Amino acid sequence: MQPLALYVHWPFCLAKCPYCDFNSHVRNRVDAAAWEAALLADLAHEAALLPGRRLTSIFFGGGTPSLMPPALVARLIDRAGELWPFADDIEITLEANPSSVEAANFAALASAGINRVSLGLQALEDAPLRFLGRLHDATEGLAALDVAQRNFARVSFDLIYARPDHTPESWEAELARALALGTGHLSLYQLTIEPGTRFATLVREGKISPLNDDAAADLFALTRERTAAAGLPAYEISNHARVGEQSRHNLTYWRYQDYAGIGPGAHGRRLNRATVRHRKPENYLKAIAAQGHGLSEERPLPLPEQAAEAVLMGLRLGEGIAPAQLAARFGLAETDLIVPDKRRFYTAQGLLCDSGEHLIVTEAGMPLLDALLAELVPAGLVEP
Repeated sequence: MQPLALYVHWPFCLAKCPYCDFNSHVRNRVDAAAWEAALLADLAHEAALLPGRRLTSIFFGGGTPSLMPPALVARLIDRAGELWPFADDIEITLEANPSSVEAANFAALASAGINRVSLGLQALEDAPLRFLGRLHDATEGLAALDVAQRNFARVSFDLIYARPDHTPESWEAELARALALGTGHLSLYQLTIEPGTRFATLVREGKISPLNDDAAADLFALTRERTAAAGLPAYEISNHARVGEQSRHNLTYWRYQDYAGIGPGAHGRRLNRATVRHRKPENYLKAIAAQGHGLSEERPLPLPEQAAEAVLMGLRLGEGIAPAQLAARFGLAETDLIVPDKRRFYTAQGLLCDSGEHLIVTEAGMPLLDALLAELVPAGLVEP
């Protein structure tokens, strides 16, 4: 049975964070019964196309999935188990906000089948939390983390660094506190100003100034050094874990394996096809009623496009890629995947480690990853 991952998107939030460009929506009322019916219908649609697969992970993302009624979470997990056989060690993750209201649901969510939680702390001090538009304060966040660690087998949390005026001294102190909290996984993201967000408007109006690139690069290097020394090295450009604590679900994406995505705005990659669901919750529900699924787009992925995506995703990983294996998988030559002279040049520069079998971006190369990828992947592979 070929492995499969399942992503479930819950689009609702209590407020829209100023840095967030995810598909999230604030609604005064959410009809849980209507959403249960819709998500179950969408799930059945995907299962009919993917019979006989072994489900290795489920990931509830958002939005704020910790706002979901635990009974709905349990129903979706149970139904997924009826539609596909579960791997013995299936990983079932739910993203959660660290409010006291949501933390009160953690025990019920664990009983529903969640065995891993990803907590959006984002910062450990009140001032940056206010800047980031978070609804919790530092004390509430740490209390929610404590509740999570008592209820779930595996816990991860997120922090956002490289904020305006962020200094190495303050980040090093915050990172040391984070590493002392005892989780096996940390997601540490540099603040990026995404188009269409409130922060993008504030930058345009001159009300906030992003940290400059050199200062951000220093914080990136500090992050990798400190996490590695603490036994949570980077296994992906922004994700750090003890051995065995890596997010198996996210590794499915980065290793370019099949995953089904349901819920508003969810993306999927399965059966050599790309899928996208309707983003707006109301449009998604209308699509379910009209056609029995929430798809707004489904298209075949040409092999060169799949190959380009696999390279672009795989080089984010500490393990890198095996170019010969990818070339065989997509019926291409290695030189079609990676520009040969760029591969040699950046290896000589120490930005790549090339054993012949594996190609890995080095510590020196990771801060330049986007620029490297733009040169390593042939333009014809990416562009139709």
